Amino acid sequence: MTDQQPWLNHYDPEVPPHLEYPTFTIQDFLERQAKATPGRMALICEGKVISYAELLSSSRCFAEHLVQLGLTPGDRVGICLPNTIEFVISFFGTLMAGGVVAAMNPLYPLPEWQYQTKIVAPKLLIGLKTRDDELFDLKNKSGSAHLILVDVKTDQQLFPKVYDEVSYIPFEQCLLQTDEHIQLPDVTAFSPAVLQFSGGTTGLPKAALALHCNVTVNIIQFSKWLTSLQQGQETFLTAIPLYHVYGMVIGLNVGIALGAAIVLVPDGRNLDHTLELIQEHNVTFFPGVPSMYQAINRHPKVLAGEINLGSIKACISGSAPLLPETREQFEKLTGGKLVEGYGLSEAPTATHCNPIKGENRNGSIGLPLPDVECKIVDLEDDSIVMPTGEAGQLLIRSPQVMVGYFGSPSETSLVMKNNWLYTGDIAKMDEDGYFYILGRLKELIKVNGLQVWPSEVEEVLVRHHKILDAAVAGVKDEITGEAVKAWVVLRDFALLDPKDIQLFCRSSLAGYKIPKEIVAVEAIPKSAIGKVLRRELVNLESKK
Repeated sequence: MTDQQPWLNHYDPEVPPHLEYPTFTIQDFLERQAKATPGRMALICEGKVISYAELLSSSRCFAEHLVQLGLTPGDRVGICLPNTIEFVISFFGTLMAGGVVAAMNPLYPLPEWQYQTKIVAPKLLIGLKTRDDELFDLKNKSGSAHLILVDVKTDQQLFPKVYDEVSYIPFEQCLLQTDEHIQLPDVTAFSPAVLQFSGGTTGLPKAALALHCNVTVNIIQFSKWLTSLQQGQETFLTAIPLYHVYGMVIGLNVGIALGAAIVLVPDGRNLDHTLELIQEHNVTFFPGVPSMYQAINRHPKVLAGEINLGSIKACISGSAPLLPETREQFEKLTGGKLVEGYGLSEAPTATHCNPIKGENRNGSIGLPLPDVECKIVDLEDDSIVMPTGEAGQLLIRSPQVMVGYFGSPSETSLVMKNNWLYTGDIAKMDEDGYFYILGRLKELIKVNGLQVWPSEVEEVLVRHHKILDAAVAGVKDEITGEAVKAWVVLRDFALLDPKDIQLFCRSSLAGYKIPKEIVAVEAIPKSAIGKVLRRELVNLESKK
């Protein structure tokens, strides 16, 4: 077994190769913690604190109101909220009512929301009162039956208002006890639970559907993988968005499974406030993205020793490559462990991670989690399994893989074949079972037919003393078919010298991999969870 799965030899001693997965629902973890530690703090957010018992009670009340409003099992609920206590209550309340959570970025413009609601057709919408105009428009155009609004002001009113003859329901009203006893539906491990919006492995945005059992498997896997964390003794800081499965699973539900106090950060872009929260609450676990850790490393107060980060035990970095120097500096500052992991919306959420106590290999996404099978196949012929060290498409088979793309069996059939998920990521595995992501299949650059992975060029570029950040993509070229183009963010108002950068690259890259064109930009466009949006750069270039 270990010959075929060499990664098992490198697990932390506390992590078994296989785990038992009870037929839990996601809310079962909350119910167990509320019973075991009812008075323990569950959520802390902007001066508000709620215990496990209170979170369970509020979520049940919310669920009863949703059922009273006509929500039936399998109906979708669109949640357009930042990381707040209201989001968490909406999340668990929806699941308890038999609904399916379809969380959306609360900062999206209306057309983005409309695109997503067209896919999932939500029965109810939940959003911020500050965006009521757009949410009423969204409600009307999506055919949603009800709109629940969260008013962040303190002068909450518990009565529905009328807006252009359309009523909405104040969130606070859904926390009141219902006049009559409402029977909640039976929800099982095999009930649909979460719809995660994703660019998918084939391009256009889709909604990946996960059952309760898919999510609970990943909660259990990561609860075991985080070997330095102890039940009932941890404080999580969740700045990564809860509307994405990375935050929803690792930042919220793993914390609940461990009985942690979870500090919610509504705006992760406010680094000063985030650092204050880490110090104030003695945060022990902080999942994030590389740009967060880079920003902390460079923060003046951190460098001056004014912020104490010594409480941090472990951090998971995902969504983008983690530079070795970022990891090393962060670990030196905190004394904790920063490890890179990997996941995708289609297997919510993580499938690989470096060991918490064992060897943390630079540039690697780590080892497959327990019960995650992997193979790397030829890019042209998926019947050919690539030998150790050779690049190919990463395929995954594991109990957390999605059911499929909601309402899109044709798209599902492209990425799920014989129970294997075709990730669309190009990877390689070393002899010890550590995996390395080289790039996306759809972002592969071919220069005169020769393959170039954007990530390998970016890793070289950011080592240049003038470059703070970089992104690479292929652009059309009349001679070579495609050429490598780089967009770079320069340090401290440095002047761009493309020839100097190209000369620097020559010591590490083959000639055809060196960027033919280099452009300076103020910032690299990235998603809310830190993924480089290369297509935005290419599209912007094509409009010139």
